[in-house]
Amino acid sequence: MTLRSGKSIHGEHTARSGNKQLKNPLFRSAWVTSNCDPDSAAYYQCKRAEGKKRNAAIVCLARRSCDVIRAILRTGTLYES
Repeated sequence: MTLRSGKSIHGEHTARSGNKQLKNPLFRSAWVTSNCDPDSAAYYQCKRAEGKKRNAAIVCLARRSCDVIRAILRTGTLYES
């Protein structure tokens, strides 16, 4: 049974499926960029301010990084912060 409130979901687990060889490097790179890149650090702090735990905020940052990579590949442009 899934219980949902305004900002949390209880009773659901994180996705265990997917490409593990891709998820691990994305998670690790998001962890590094949360300390080095000012934009990523701001996004991470925003997610922490929303009440997310450390790992959940890093997963959000990894997802954002994945979206940025996909947009770069789709448009053929260079990354600009």
